[in-house]
Amino acid sequence: MTDQRRGIAAFDALSDDAAYRAVLECCSSPDFARALVAGRPFGSAEALLDAADEVLARLPESELDRALAGHPRIGERPHSGASAREQAGVEGAGEAVRAALAEGNRAYEERFGHVYLVCASGKSGEELLALLTARLRNDPETERRIVRTELGKINRIRLRALLERS
Repeated sequence: MTDQRRGIAAFDALSDDAAYRAVLECCSSPDFARALVAGRPFGSAEALLDAADEVLARLPESELDRALAGHPRIGERPHSGASAREQAGVEGAGEAVRAALAEGNRAYEERFGHVYLVCASGKSGEELLALLTARLRNDPETERRIVRTELGKINRIRLRALLERS
């Protein structure tokens, strides 16, 4: 049995409460976690990831806001080990980039009313700043669509990691 098959089998076998807590660590929307747990068993990692995408697409805006609340600002001290790994590229950024990220985060939150969310894995501080600067030009509707897409990428990374730990 492959590690991935073992991981999904272990996740499918968790109690509802344990599975809910595990999913909530991946995405802080309670509705997302409840819906994903209710969809078990998945039988494969791809089925889990596809279900996660479908659940995310149906989340109401209020739950999207709850999911966003679980993410730290880019460039600030991460809330979790997952966030720290995802934002590792900021660690090597110079003081000017860090200051620009902090200012950009403030401008973004003022414009859109929520944290700037981007799948930061593998991106440098400079890349994250360039993306932030470009996204500040978006209208709110476009930005909200981008946020859902980025959250979906993050959820997939974190769910895969969950299966690897299971």
